[in-house]
Amino acid sequence: MAKPSTAWKEQVAADEAERFAGYARQFAEMQRARSAKYGAGRALHRKQHLGLKARFEVQGGLPAHARQGLFIQPLAFDAWVRLSNGSADKAADAKPDVRGFAFKVRGLAAPGALGGETEAQDFTLIQPSVFAFARTDEFVGLVMSATRGPLPLLKYLIGRYGLLGGLGQARRLARNFAKPFPGFAAATFHSAAPLACGKHAVRVRLKPVGAPAPITGTDWARDVADRLRKAPLVYELQLQFFVDESVTPIEDASIDWPESESPYLTVATLTLPAQDADSAAGKRLAEKIEAATFDPWTALADHRPLGDVMRARKVVYYESQKQRAAA
Repeated sequence: MAKPSTAWKEQVAADEAERFAGYARQFAEMQRARSAKYGAGRALHRKQHLGLKARFEVQGGLPAHARQGLFIQPLAFDAWVRLSNGSADKAADAKPDVRGFAFKVRGLAAPGALGGETEAQDFTLIQPSVFAFARTDEFVGLVMSATRGPLPLLKYLIGRYGLLGGLGQARRLARNFAKPFPGFAAATFHSAAPLACGKHAVRVRLKPVGAPAPITGTDWARDVADRLRKAPLVYELQLQFFVDESVTPIEDASIDWPESESPYLTVATLTLPAQDADSAAGKRLAEKIEAATFDPWTALADHRPLGDVMRARKVVYYESQKQRAAA
């Protein structure tokens, strides 16, 4: 097991601004096409299952390297939670997809990652612990091809990686999507890409407490709503610290940081209290959450997003928010 290190560095390419602006235009075009079909909405994670209230509580007694930014002292904050499917479409829940668990810690007043002051810290988490590809250009090509269907996606993979490499990538994607989703109450979610924690760098994991039983069926929203009528759902927020570029790389979001070298540390709990998501008040809250932004760059300066994927998100998310008048 290695010690947390502050010796991480970002590697910013000279052409990033131009490339990221191009990615933003591609996603904006896709978003316009999907909005014409489904109505106004996000470029990705378009389908919201539920919008819920929550309580975020920072633990006391944390080690010095974890006591940064949001985690300096044991405080509690109100939060909003958005549960979603990852795709640009509003597909049936049974269709394989990346599932998203985003939450917004509210009521802050501190220097923000984008300058000025921020009133919130957003965490945008997905079920996979890593991204499918190392760099943003690969991810953008994958998403744009996938939105056109299976055959364009396969053509893209073969064109980029060759026949054998493309088929191998297709099989790997198929295996990842074939993994059963246990539901939002039982699944673990990850930032996949790193963010700062003061002078350190971390990845984030949200893990359910108490080993909830997996869902029976595929109605993700109904499963969570039914559970919350009876009892709260509690999750641990955990940090995994950078130790060495060779083991815990900043720029390659496709590499899983090994827990044997950098174990996760629980720093806070996120509690979804018992609530009625089907009530009039629950539906009004869900509408507010759907209209809100959930952006990793809505963050404290101490938790600035890091790496190629996160830097691209800064540009792409803003363009998406402008298009749906949420920026």
